[in-house]
Amino acid sequence: MPGKASRKPTAPRAFAAAHAKAGLALTASLLALGTAAPASADSAAPEVRMIQQSTLDPQALYFVSYDGLVNSSSYQQSGILTHGGFQYAAWYTADRSAVVARRALGTTRWETVALPHRLSVDDSHNTISLGISPQDDRLHVAMDTHNNPVHYFRSKPGLAAGRGAWQAEAFGPLQRTLEGVDVGSMTYPRFVVAPNGKLQLSYRTGQGSGNGVLELAEYDGAWHELGSWTSSTGDYSANGGTSTTRNMYLHGLTYGPRGRLHAAFTWREGDNSVLCDPGGLTNHDTGYAYSDDQGRTWRNNTGEQIATTGTDQRVSISSPGHVVRPSGVDHALINQESQAVDSTGRPHVLVSRVPEDATDCVTDFTAQRRSQGRVYHQHREADGRWVETQLPVPLEAFGRTRIGFDRDDNAYAVMPYGRILTASKASGWTDWTLRFDPQDFNAFGEVLVDDTRAAKDGVISVMYQQRSQGTTPSPIAVADFRLERGGGRIGNGPALAAGPLSGLTFERS
Repeated sequence: MPGKASRKPTAPRAFAAAHAKAGLALTASLLALGTAAPASADSAAPEVRMIQQSTLDPQALYFVSYDGLVNSSSYQQSGILTHGGFQYAAWYTADRSAVVARRALGTTRWETVALPHRLSVDDSHNTISLGISPQDDRLHVAMDTHNNPVHYFRSKPGLAAGRGAWQAEAFGPLQRTLEGVDVGSMTYPRFVVAPNGKLQLSYRTGQGSGNGVLELAEYDGAWHELGSWTSSTGDYSANGGTSTTRNMYLHGLTYGPRGRLHAAFTWREGDNSVLCDPGGLTNHDTGYAYSDDQGRTWRNNTGEQIATTGTDQRVSISSPGHVVRPSGVDHALINQESQAVDSTGRPHVLVSRVPEDATDCVTDFTAQRRSQGRVYHQHREADGRWVETQLPVPLEAFGRTRIGFDRDDNAYAVMPYGRILTASKASGWTDWTLRFDPQDFNAFGEVLVDDTRAAKDGVISVMYQQRSQGTTPSPIAVADFRLERGGGRIGNGPALAAGPLSGLTFERS
């Protein structure tokens, strides 16, 4: 029907046409198609049971910029995470103070610490990202940065293992460098732990969304720069225009069980002349590269080395074999959605866009993502083919969806507003089924997910902020779920265990 996204899988000819329009070649051997199975009573997709909720802050900072919230944006990667027997979360309070909190797993009581820094500008890019260095059990906090020097704290050794008092003094003074390593202005800090226990930090430098490069730094008790590994230069042509600069936006940076570092991404062009309409978005393609030496060198989907970090040989628009799912600039493809790796080492990516068979030209990317957008699961098979499956639930939002796995490699997708779908490994992740549709969250849109906890105790923690008006502060909460096989409670309603959001009123948005 006109104005509505089709649920049919995109035809191969549409892939080829869209990619040809962008001036790129389609490697058909690397792409297979799938479609989401309809929900059914006998679906193997796990059920979802909410076990408890807890309040982080009844009055947290709230403002909307770039269609997002500073306390809940996908590019934080780790706004909530688990280490040892504790879960950690961070946000800005109503008075703009940066707060870090922790709780023992299985409880609803959060201990909070207000750090000596307040958010400097109303910009949803300036999120708080957390990282933990397991070699010394320090908690690292990078925040309030969008093309400016980072605001950084590093805790005392052992704090992330429960040793020492949970107080502001344990985090030391505010720093504008990484313990003396000046990496300049940065955006999108992401922490990731390498197999050898070293903590790494990914971040963007450069001139912004259409002309930036990605860099890596590494911590082994002290920070060291590894250098840049992406390039912003090269030519991209579409719709009669040519762009000569761009930025790589990561869907995630994730180590697999065999020590391989996976990076799925999309490109954002710097020149809007490549668009069919000025109201569109210049994001295009799903790209993929991996590193088997902890980010020092990078290979494409077929194993060919295409980059060496810290040199002039970097992943670029011209790198061979890096596009694994062609998608043109005219379909409101979002950047920085999500990525996860299963126990066999296969990377999985969620992306969202307006389907190719819904329109040839997006003229208002925000409105059309809400009215026509769909979410797609893309994963790499052992033979290098990438399979795409369309989720059966319309996006109905501007924001992004998070993906993760339970201990049996069943997948879950947490959509905007806290909707949860699951898919079974047994089906090849084609039986995506809506398992939880909250009636009382009133979440703004994008939510954060602790993708480190499921492997610890089988619980999925979803952190969300309630919708508000203007700049009126609103509650931030965490809801905990279990994925179950049969007999579990599915769907809507109040929490099933202790820890409800007492004293708060929820309304359906």
